[in-house]
Amino acid sequence: MLQSGDELKFVMTQQRDPQALPLLHEDWARIPDQMAHEYLNQITTCLWVYDIDHDRIPWANKSALELWCASSIMELRDREFSSGMSVTISQMLRKYQQDFETDDASHSDIWTIYPNGMPVTIDVCLSGFHFSDGRVGMLCQGQLVSQKEPESIRSSVALLHTSVMISLYSSNGELLYSNPAAVSKEAAPSPHLQAAFASAEDYEVLIASLHKSGECRLSARMVTSQGIRWHEIAARNCMDNVSGESAILLSETDITDLKETEQRASYLADHDVLTGLPNRNYVIGRTPELLNQAIATNEKLAFILLDLDQFKKINDTLGHGVGDALLVQVGQRLSKAVEGTGTVARIGGDEFLICLRQVKTPGILQDFCNNLISEFQVEFAVGDRRLLSTLSMGISCFPDDGDDLNLLLKNADVALYEAKNSGRNNFREFNVSLRNKLEEQVTLERELKQAILRDEFELFYQPRLDTVTNTIVGAEALIRWNHPTRGLLTPNYFIDAAEDLGLICDIGDWVLNKAGREQYLLEQEGHAISISINVSPKQFECHDFHARILSLPERTGCTPENIELEITESTLMGNSSDVTDSLAAFRNQGFGIAIDDFGTGFSNLAYIQNYPISCIKIDRSFVSNIGTSDSVTQIIISLCKLLKVKAVAEGVETESQRQWLKDRQCDEYQGFLFSPAVRPAKLRELLENKPVAALQG
Repeated sequence: MLQSGDELKFVMTQQRDPQALPLLHEDWARIPDQMAHEYLNQITTCLWVYDIDHDRIPWANKSALELWCASSIMELRDREFSSGMSVTISQMLRKYQQDFETDDASHSDIWTIYPNGMPVTIDVCLSGFHFSDGRVGMLCQGQLVSQKEPESIRSSVALLHTSVMISLYSSNGELLYSNPAAVSKEAAPSPHLQAAFASAEDYEVLIASLHKSGECRLSARMVTSQGIRWHEIAARNCMDNVSGESAILLSETDITDLKETEQRASYLADHDVLTGLPNRNYVIGRTPELLNQAIATNEKLAFILLDLDQFKKINDTLGHGVGDALLVQVGQRLSKAVEGTGTVARIGGDEFLICLRQVKTPGILQDFCNNLISEFQVEFAVGDRRLLSTLSMGISCFPDDGDDLNLLLKNADVALYEAKNSGRNNFREFNVSLRNKLEEQVTLERELKQAILRDEFELFYQPRLDTVTNTIVGAEALIRWNHPTRGLLTPNYFIDAAEDLGLICDIGDWVLNKAGREQYLLEQEGHAISISINVSPKQFECHDFHARILSLPERTGCTPENIELEITESTLMGNSSDVTDSLAAFRNQGFGIAIDDFGTGFSNLAYIQNYPISCIKIDRSFVSNIGTSDSVTQIIISLCKLLKVKAVAEGVETESQRQWLKDRQCDEYQGFLFSPAVRPAKLRELLENKPVAALQG
């Protein structure tokens, strides 16, 4: 059995290879005559042939038989040497075989063999032996090593067994020695030191360091029998013990796997795993250099922040697998659009960034964005689906809109926000007014959250009167915000923001509780009027809205028949079964349902008939035209009579308007003719006085 680490070890085995070696006798028939055989058996030099392909010794002279403790050549042929052979020695022998095939090469080594399990150290000279079938084996000549110090033998063994590649070069770079690990990695026999380096620059660094300090450590790409590999190199100046001349001792460790792992980790750190595009980390790391280059060349850059319109809906309805596949195709389409004029990065979710170079004129940037919007009018083929996904883009330019990445991205985000608020599927370029507008919105968001915590909201009530008797029969609850610095604010200032920010659920619930409790208190005081409460379409999306309405009487003590929920036409346009079911449940419990601002939206008789409506409120824009163009108002009142629902006119400001409404049998009215929205105390005063004339304030 052949085994080694730093040196070659041969151990006896009794295993027989079932495959015969048919060429042995034929090969040795090439030896001229019997005298030659006798001569080879008489010399003291141990000679044997090693078949590298089969790991056998097919022939040995008498001295070699004695060396191997074999009684005959047949016994030696039966021994198998591969099972204990180390990877280093196996690679070395294969490298020798390649050398023998291409050159008339020879190698010298010190081996320790183990016949009968006892170590025997020998000097060996190895050369090529060609079998008759064209294969190349190895002719080995060995001499026993005598009087060698154990330390010397062990150091030789270590040198042979180590996986570290050890080489000795002359001062001018000629190879003097390579251990087996180094031999197995050599790209060619006896290379020059410079030829071993894939980069001339690395070689020059090595030589310069050796000249300066006598030693060097570096990681370099080396030319090996396995191609270009990364090696960790330690080199130092030394003396060649044979010639006494200056030499270079080189030790090399293959770190290719480590380097590839590092490179892979570096790639993953800088690239998005899904799309393969650069990621936010890449952008952060590369942008400073890019900006410096732009300054040096007086170049203008555009940072285009974009995301996909309604992408969340695709993820929620079709699943994240479809969403991911779409993102990959989006990245590909964006990369194609850029076509070497910039960089595309995915910086999170469905958000991408394009850094566009050479933006010489505003027209170039606008044309690029318009073309990109057109490109995204083409559907994506995702599996068996065809998906359309449009873009919204926000743009900031360097150096006009910022001198560092953080500011450029912040301003691009401001522009993107504006693009989305402007209907999506478009782009906006940053300007200072956009930033001021966004800062106002951010401030409003913070103040709204504080207003909820600090109980800064208040309900005012605008009376609703019977058009015939001119007595108060109800009131509309209208929220006001007691802003700490801006005073009393109407809903027009903050309700849209509350809806966008997701605060409408909390604010709406506060209104319901407050108005419900006020109705209860008024009823206890003998004023059994109805209270109407405005409900935002967004409130129907609140997870517990349905249950909160139904439990309102229990929480506040209100009478459902005296509570009216005012909804807008847009609430009904979604044709949602959840909305339909909720409205039906509310009516069944006694709550009234009014359509607010009727006629200003997508008024449709069909959907009015399909919902449990109890009241229609005529918008003030129609009431203001009474006397000049009052046909629409007349039609709405007639529709209410046809549907047997209550008609309420909003924004009544003159007695002539009230009289016109009374003559057309409009049921109720509200407006400044009688009273604006007032605080609860003022409402009580109006109820106690039972006024019949217009009041202001």
